[in-house]
Amino acid sequence: MDTSPTNNSYAQAGVDTDLSAQVKKRIGQLARTTFNPQVLSGIGFFGGMYEFKGYQNPVLISSVDQVGTKTKIAAALNKFDTVGIDIVSHCVNDIFTSGADPIFFLDYIGTSKLMPEKVEAIIQGLTKACKEVNCPLIGGETGEMPGLYATDDDFDLVGFVIGVVEKDKIIMGKTIAAGDAVLGLPSNGLHTNGYSLVRKIFGETVERLNVHYLELGRTLGEALLEPHICYYNQLKPLLPFIKGLAHITGSGLIGNVPRVLPAGLAAELHSNSWTIPPIFNLIQKQSNVPKDEMYHVFNMGVGMVVICSPGNAKELTQALPEAAVIGRIISQTDDNRVIIDGTGYHKDKVL
Repeated sequence: MDTSPTNNSYAQAGVDTDLSAQVKKRIGQLARTTFNPQVLSGIGFFGGMYEFKGYQNPVLISSVDQVGTKTKIAAALNKFDTVGIDIVSHCVNDIFTSGADPIFFLDYIGTSKLMPEKVEAIIQGLTKACKEVNCPLIGGETGEMPGLYATDDDFDLVGFVIGVVEKDKIIMGKTIAAGDAVLGLPSNGLHTNGYSLVRKIFGETVERLNVHYLELGRTLGEALLEPHICYYNQLKPLLPFIKGLAHITGSGLIGNVPRVLPAGLAAELHSNSWTIPPIFNLIQKQSNVPKDEMYHVFNMGVGMVVICSPGNAKELTQALPEAAVIGRIISQTDDNRVIIDGTGYHKDKVL
């Protein structure tokens, strides 16, 4: 029996610390393009430091989310910048529903095999989105974990955002009343939800994703990688006119609109009042997904719901040319919290 010692190393186990250091150096360079004077310590130290000032009675708002299996589409098409945009837009939209401004962002990228070009493309998209909302990327983590993911192409992308709002400016929907107008801001597609169902329907091979569909005017993959829209910049100046905001993500209109409604109220919506992007019609046509399921899974063309008094609806639609009045708030004595084209829904149940 050979009892001679072996020269084991971390690199031989699948983790290249030298390559990781090079990648983190490049991440640091990109992250610093998002910094402002309040960032005291960012990428490279053990914790990111942010000098908090300028508020009288601040309330911190936090959110964490992930891009989900949209990463599988990005990996198949070898295009990673858009998912970086996605994670920032998703997280910023979430905290903005309370009226909060994003003050800093952190990210997590987990993968089986570290590929510098992939990570850099993700961070390029991420920092671009951070700069657009003046939100510095002050930290994050890149984990190389061989054996944890099914293939070397698989990866996780997670984002963490911290925001702040003055306590007396918090928006939680408490003043919403029957008769208020419901406005919808359009999405440009799936944003970051429903990809597991779409992958089951269409597959995730390059061949399937590169099929050009006449109704889309482009390939399926191009439509599926359309970046998640961030609504912060267009809605921020209009907060004084807004009673409630609902970011339409997983669980669609059915699951998200009730989160901002006081008890005893429901949203009555009419789908003919907004444009449903062709990607959703294609999904339904290809797979016979029931209409009710479509509204449970997808945003169906409405990325953010805005609720305001009837008197402010005209002013908001003038300021937001793409927005449309899609319904109204009504009194409700049963369990229906969202009514779409006459069908009532309560959370995850069709009534």
